[in-house]
Amino acid sequence: MKFLPAEKQLELIQRGAEEIIPKEELLKKIERSNKNNKPLIAKLGCDPSRPDLHIGHSVVLRKLKHFQDLGHQAVLVIGDFTAMIGDPSGRNKTRPQLSLEEARENAKTYLDQAKKILNMDQLKVVYNSDWLEKMRFSDVIKVASSTTVARMLERDDFTKRYDSEIPISLHEFLYPLAQAQDSVELVSDIELGGTDQKFNLLMGRNLQRDIGQEPQCILTMPILEGTDGIEKMSKSYGNDIGLADSANDMYGKTLSIPDKIILPWYTLAVDVGQNKLKDIENKLNDSSINPMNIKRELARQIVASYYDKEKAMEAENNFNNITVSKGTPEDIQEYELKEEMLLVDIINDSGLLPSKSEARRMIKQSAVRIDGDVIHEINLKLLPGDTRILKVGKRRFLKIIS
Repeated sequence: MKFLPAEKQLELIQRGAEEIIPKEELLKKIERSNKNNKPLIAKLGCDPSRPDLHIGHSVVLRKLKHFQDLGHQAVLVIGDFTAMIGDPSGRNKTRPQLSLEEARENAKTYLDQAKKILNMDQLKVVYNSDWLEKMRFSDVIKVASSTTVARMLERDDFTKRYDSEIPISLHEFLYPLAQAQDSVELVSDIELGGTDQKFNLLMGRNLQRDIGQEPQCILTMPILEGTDGIEKMSKSYGNDIGLADSANDMYGKTLSIPDKIILPWYTLAVDVGQNKLKDIENKLNDSSINPMNIKRELARQIVASYYDKEKAMEAENNFNNITVSKGTPEDIQEYELKEEMLLVDIINDSGLLPSKSEARRMIKQSAVRIDGDVIHEINLKLLPGDTRILKVGKRRFLKIIS
């Protein structure tokens, strides 16, 4: 394969990146790769701690795709073994541990969603249980001897917990070492991760050097802010856009983001060139241009990247009909009511919301309507009868038939 010139490759690799350590070393690796016609090994590790991904996770996945586009070997490490430890990065308490079976089950869904971004035909997928589970205790001691407790306590999250007298389990110290061992096993040239992973990535670099391997470079990506523009994107904060979300939900949620994060989202959540990013920045600084128009374009691009352009236009038309014109979508889910049921049961059973408690919360927030009328009674029961239109929130509709 003919690779692009090293400087051109670096231009794409560093787009949107927070930090490359060390950049000069990476450039030399790329030049050597070109000279020897041998692709770099670009590693991304992920612990399948939960089965659902959101576009915050897509940031590093898109960067890994850049390495694929440049002709390098992308390796996705499924941390089924390290998930049993629990990554302490950014945590103020010990992360719950998963069983190996739970981690592997989550990994199936993870890969199904990751293929919306990555080229699976060119992707190497490995499970770190293949080598970590086989290590003897003497091997663990040898790896552990490569660092010190003082070095571990340099981690910001460990320091805060130690100073606040919040327990740090000994097994949590092993997590960065286990992730570092992944780099040794793969002989990786570069490892990707979020800014919260910097310590772990550097640990891999150090361990490779200690055993005589050429140390990997590291590339960190910014953490994507959620739709609230305040916290990092997380399902637990309710500010996420899932990779498995419908096109309508993706479009509507994107339009809800504050103007201040339009440019970061353009940089990290979709693939656009540097000239386009500059154009977006200029438009955002132009008071004569409504930021909502830029946001609509962003929403279309996000939907198109996970579905297609046609679905993106359908989602926009649907949004205009429901939110702008206060209408009802043409393609609406039907639910047959055969007997008397609580409204919260209907909402949950139909799949409009994942739980009855969330349905009750939406009713308390006056976010549930039947035929346009706001529902306030949490224990409301419905009987079979005339067709009714149930609306939950801004974009969820259900036609109740008998």
